[in-house]
Amino acid sequence: MGQFNILVINPGSTSDEVSFFRGRKLAFHKTARYSSEALKPYEKKKVTAQYDFRKNMVLDSLKENQVALSEINAVIGRGGLLRPIESGTYEVDDRMLHDLENGAMGDHPSNLGGLLAKSIGDMCKAPAFIADPVVVDEMDPLARFSGMPENPRISIFHALNQKRVARHAARNLGKPYEECDLIVMHGGGGISVGAHKKGRVVDVNNALDGDGPFTPQRSGGVPAGGLVRMCFSGKYTLADMKLKLKGRGGMIAYTGTSDMLALEKYILTGEVVPGTGLDPAATTREKAKEAVLALAYQISKDISAMAAVLEGSVDAVVLTGGLAYDKIIVPEVKRRVSWIAPVMVFPGGDEMSALRAAAETALRHPKKVRKYPADRG
Repeated sequence: MGQFNILVINPGSTSDEVSFFRGRKLAFHKTARYSSEALKPYEKKKVTAQYDFRKNMVLDSLKENQVALSEINAVIGRGGLLRPIESGTYEVDDRMLHDLENGAMGDHPSNLGGLLAKSIGDMCKAPAFIADPVVVDEMDPLARFSGMPENPRISIFHALNQKRVARHAARNLGKPYEECDLIVMHGGGGISVGAHKKGRVVDVNNALDGDGPFTPQRSGGVPAGGLVRMCFSGKYTLADMKLKLKGRGGMIAYTGTSDMLALEKYILTGEVVPGTGLDPAATTREKAKEAVLALAYQISKDISAMAAVLEGSVDAVVLTGGLAYDKIIVPEVKRRVSWIAPVMVFPGGDEMSALRAAAETALRHPKKVRKYPADRG
């Protein structure tokens, strides 16, 4: 079989990534970053309200780079908030579209990955896939206990990139991934910290809403009593509270911006990047630095907790995602957690290449493609 031309779409909280591969060679890659102001019209709406806005960006990118729809052999998108499933590559079918459109496990821009892949795949007359979606669930039974039987802890995390860098770390250690014990932190618009035990993510925070460190846009785990009192104070609507948890929480609540690059530049040089929402009159450089150090502090606490999950047997701590570029966060996390194990840093997330490889495998070996569960009960 010859080469396959594959379109990869990766919608995130604050950005979209689009890549087109001719065979295994990257033809183009585009990252569209969205400020909090650009996303403000969609804050209190379902993520599907952004569908046309983000689809047009993908189609415009293809046109700008002179890629004809007829060239595309497959489209693969980032997996969204589906029902818990095993790791693997899945065909986007009607059952999956139903759950993505209706937010079966929650509302998040990653839901658009499968929706956009299917829509553009239909335009190209090409199959559409997702791989290792955020709902990959390998958690141990003890990890599911929350203190409320009706509200168990659930697995929602950056499975695609965590699995990718965990395998990369294992190669660097000279061992198979299935023989390693690793703690992996993916930091981006959301932050997930996972305990990888012999090839399975046996514990991980719900990186979407209400668990783990605060993030550029999310509040993370907040004091439960205070949250309940806010909910019943009469001052806030349900939409207001959802926005405080995800969208306007975390770093943006403390500093006015979720743009970590702009925040880093402001702290280190005093320069304010226009259009990021950062107001030096409201947030001094000292306050901004304190907030960033607090984020590093919370990340370090969650990493240390996963050391207990792995009973102190940790081959490496792995930092990845956009926050792994941060010149303040990375040294601070290293300082706090290097006692656990060697710290490996793989900045960013080559999720596009990982998705391309998954789509190629699906095209070459159709029997390996998984079907999404039909049960919606």
